[in-house]
Amino acid sequence: MKYLLDTHTLMWSIIEPTKLSAKVRQIIEDPEQHIMVSVLSFWEISLKFALKKLELMHIQPGDFPAICEEMNIETLPLDAEQCATYHKLTKFYHKDPFDRMLIWQAKSLNIPILSKDEQIKQYESEGISVIW
Repeated sequence: MKYLLDTHTLMWSIIEPTKLSAKVRQIIEDPEQHIMVSVLSFWEISLKFALKKLELMHIQPGDFPAICEEMNIETLPLDAEQCATYHKLTKFYHKDPFDRMLIWQAKSLNIPILSKDEQIKQYESEGISVIW
């Protein structure tokens, strides 16, 4: 099964795996599962690092793509159709544009998102599957 990692889930899986729920850790560690991370997460990490809103332990933002590849986490591109149809995400439970686009990617691909974010869980009423 395919799963999309929220940005904090990606970071915790690399830096602080003890913060992951047992269920999410099991999914990520299962070689039968298809784990994906959006290029948006790399952008968000890089932006927050540059603004000094994010500290990383001995890792630079540019290291994340290679680490994901080593962990067999597929990088999900942001395509033109997803960008052009983003307006169809009509509910505004979450104001963070990165999270809203991750939500839209998960919805448009019909895949669950692995996230602890309570605001993202509100999108379950819109057909988004959120697992924590």
